[in-house]
Amino acid sequence: MRVIGGIILCILLASLDQTVVIPAVPAIASDLNGFGHLSWIVAAYLIAATVTTPIYGKLSDIYGRRGMLTVSIGVFVVTSVMCAMAQTLDQLIWFRALQGLGGGGLMSLAQAAIADVVAPRQRGRYQGYLAAVWGVASIAGPLVGGYVSEHLSWRWLFWMNLPLGLIAMYSCNRGLRTLKPKGGKARLDLMGSLLLALTIVSCLLALSWGGAAYSWLSPEIMGLVLVTVLALIGLVWQEKRAHDPLLPPRMFANRTFTCGVAVSSTGALAIFLCIFSLPLYFQLVRGTSASESGLFVVPFLLSNVAGNVLSSNLARRVGKLRGILSVGLAVAVVGLCALAFMGPSTPLALVLTVTLLAGVGLGQCMVGTIMVVQNALEPRDIGAGTGSVLVLRSVGSAFGSALAGSLLALGFAASLAKAGIVQEIDLGALRHGSDVLSQLAPAAKLALMDGVASTFRMIFAFGAAITLVSLIIVRRMPDLELRGSTGHQHLPIGE
Repeated sequence: MRVIGGIILCILLASLDQTVVIPAVPAIASDLNGFGHLSWIVAAYLIAATVTTPIYGKLSDIYGRRGMLTVSIGVFVVTSVMCAMAQTLDQLIWFRALQGLGGGGLMSLAQAAIADVVAPRQRGRYQGYLAAVWGVASIAGPLVGGYVSEHLSWRWLFWMNLPLGLIAMYSCNRGLRTLKPKGGKARLDLMGSLLLALTIVSCLLALSWGGAAYSWLSPEIMGLVLVTVLALIGLVWQEKRAHDPLLPPRMFANRTFTCGVAVSSTGALAIFLCIFSLPLYFQLVRGTSASESGLFVVPFLLSNVAGNVLSSNLARRVGKLRGILSVGLAVAVVGLCALAFMGPSTPLALVLTVTLLAGVGLGQCMVGTIMVVQNALEPRDIGAGTGSVLVLRSVGSAFGSALAGSLLALGFAASLAKAGIVQEIDLGALRHGSDVLSQLAPAAKLALMDGVASTFRMIFAFGAAITLVSLIIVRRMPDLELRGSTGHQHLPIGE
């Protein structure tokens, strides 16, 4: 419990930073005069966190969780201050990327610390504690983000990380003293890290710019796709030849581990596609304010946490996870399909009910896949393996937000063309009902709003398809019994 208490604030910081910024995105873009790269306010953080996650995991296997968490939190706090002081959208995106360099260790090291002290069969109980913390942050994040951006300033969303980060640093140093580092010489797979970063960044750039800044068949996008493929081939080759690889191939030879990672990644993609899209859906289609949109996203986030807690408790009783994950993903597919068929006139209560169904189903695969993956690993690979699953989950999260932004940009452009509008209208103008919109003919304005609603239907339908893929993968995953011991050594309390 001392270990769990020390890492709870790390989970709080990581989860808050992923949700609190979303409702403030239009306000940030309006204040900094930039609407062309909205998704990168979220994606820049996720990219950097993705690249550094396995590095933290690998180094923590040698130097211990406590030291690496101290470094991670320190970088996170300093760069939060930089984000709060950003003067342009480009600066904020770069500072968010730097913030991700610190944030990459928060979730992965916290999860690895749990695996060090709790047996897989009993891990669901403690994962439930962390899911509850994540739930508080998930509910508070959109509410705080919407309220602060509307009534104060979005900059306070970053300033508040300063006191939370300092408290987390103290708590982790105090609570994680009982974990015993393995010791030895660290061999960092630098080339593997660089190739992983190149693969992720080039892929996300192609996804973000394709159909928006450049056409999908343009030399720029085709070049990025080629770089992605070559970097991925180089990464596979490097990990096979490296003495101490960043992503050990022996783990990916395990089908249970591979299926768990795949489901975790596709599930995270669907979750972040919804997290990015739902606040904008309520603002742009339903005509709500930023603070109201944050409130209406709460059912999805709350049910997401409920799914985490439910799968944790069921796993402890049943001892296996494939059936639990299958039911959850099937429920999510139904919820997202229903959401894809809803329009501006659909009763709000029905929309919120459907988001609740989607959230509880997708939530089950987050904790469940962590338990599946850690159960399939040898003790020596807990840090690297947890980092691997979280890095690929972060890739899925970044893909989800980037895809939502790209699909939204494409759909918005198509809506303007369909409505016969030549002027460039940004999302902030659409949200606030600018003079340009008020001057449109009723038919043009109706066509524009119908087109925006259709865009969100397309986004949610894509999420349903991705979730269906996750369900198919789960059905092909071996259904292993959860182990009853950890295999780790610990220092006596107080040593």
